[in-house]
Amino acid sequence: MSGFIEGEARTQATLFPERLDDYIAEDNPVRVIDVFIDGLNLARMGFKTVPEITGRPAYHPSTMLKLYVYGYLNRVLSTRRLEREAGRNVELMWLLGRLAPDFKTIADFRKDNTKAIRLVNRDFVMVCRNLNLFTDAFVAIDGSKFKAVNNRDKNFTQAKLKRRLADIDGSIERYLVQIESVDRQESEASKGKTERLENKITKLKKEIERLNNIETQLLVAPDKQISLTDPDSRSMITRGAGIVGYNVQTAVDVKNHLIAAHETTNIGNDRAQLANIANQAKEAIGTNNLTVVADRGYYNGQEIKACEDAGIKTYLPKCQTSNNQARGFFGKRDFIYNAENDTYKCPAGETAIYRFSRQEAGKTIRRYWAKACIRCPMKPQCTTSKYRRISRWEHEAILDVVEARIDKEPERMASRRNTVEHPFGTIKLWMGYTHFQMRTLERVSTEMSLHVLSYNLKRVMNIMGVGALIAAMQA
Repeated sequence: MSGFIEGEARTQATLFPERLDDYIAEDNPVRVIDVFIDGLNLARMGFKTVPEITGRPAYHPSTMLKLYVYGYLNRVLSTRRLEREAGRNVELMWLLGRLAPDFKTIADFRKDNTKAIRLVNRDFVMVCRNLNLFTDAFVAIDGSKFKAVNNRDKNFTQAKLKRRLADIDGSIERYLVQIESVDRQESEASKGKTERLENKITKLKKEIERLNNIETQLLVAPDKQISLTDPDSRSMITRGAGIVGYNVQTAVDVKNHLIAAHETTNIGNDRAQLANIANQAKEAIGTNNLTVVADRGYYNGQEIKACEDAGIKTYLPKCQTSNNQARGFFGKRDFIYNAENDTYKCPAGETAIYRFSRQEAGKTIRRYWAKACIRCPMKPQCTTSKYRRISRWEHEAILDVVEARIDKEPERMASRRNTVEHPFGTIKLWMGYTHFQMRTLERVSTEMSLHVLSYNLKRVMNIMGVGALIAAMQA
């Protein structure tokens, strides 16, 4: 006896159970996938559920959908790996009825059913809503950058092209100087070195032609940016570094950390995303009074107004865009607005009255200043101009309400940090280093929807338990 637990001999004859169901425990997550997919109205979503009369029979959409949800839930993202797992994984044998599609069929299903697959994720959000998992109607909104299938060297902006062309010009000048130096030596070795340098210069000139052609295309591009591998991906800044990818927006329920709504965009900043994702969350949760918290990257007066008009209560800190305080001057916060008579009171106690309005970036801006600025003893702390002019957006009263709200309840921002970062970290861990595997915005959006669906499935199973979730979906 070795003293260790010993396995059976490989040559030992074994009588396996007659049913695959005997291998799958009652609390196995694969049973949740089976019940959820079987309960969907796939035809209504846009899946092809009626087979062709002629030709080789196809796999039913529910079979392919179960395969994908299982794969994303278990971090098996490659279609070739899914093909192998279908032939050796007992859970997949049970789930698919021993069917094993080839990798090309698996890939084509995801590619050809992009819109329908995204609706599957929406249906599971409705399941969560029916289970009363969004009762607080309080979500945190944030965005995160995900890498696309596009190398940074194959993404071009005007600044990148300018730097690259300057580098090439510098290299050519350096090679020409080296050629002149080598030619003065007049030896056999110098001739070979001269040829090598001339070949390098020829290659660089061809590269200049290629970059000039790209620059021509760049000038007619809407956002003056071109990606060669994935045409929809864009260069974005994240944590001080640049990546070529997509910006994924999510609205996460603060209580249960479920993703109520999400959207994949190729816009590098969050400034114009608040109202869109907040309204999607409101519709998904099915409430008339939604509370939203976001960081200062979303601060945009028009977006905040759109949320408040839609009955969405917003919490986000105000951006300080002026550099007056950094220069030692009074900031706009030091000027107190009086709504009754539409005036501002400056730090010196003088009254700045309304003077005129003008349009700036599609917004009506009102301008105020006081006559006393000229002789004010505090003017060196206020402005270097003749008057200290104060600007006020015509709807700034809404921003004042939001600012007072966040000052009264600062703990809301802590709940944002503790909520919205968790799903992004989990999903990126599942994705691995490469993040997305597909190209173009539509297909990447489908891939993200599968990740969100898998995340929500696992989260609800952790909250309720597999048996309780199955019973609730079958009820």
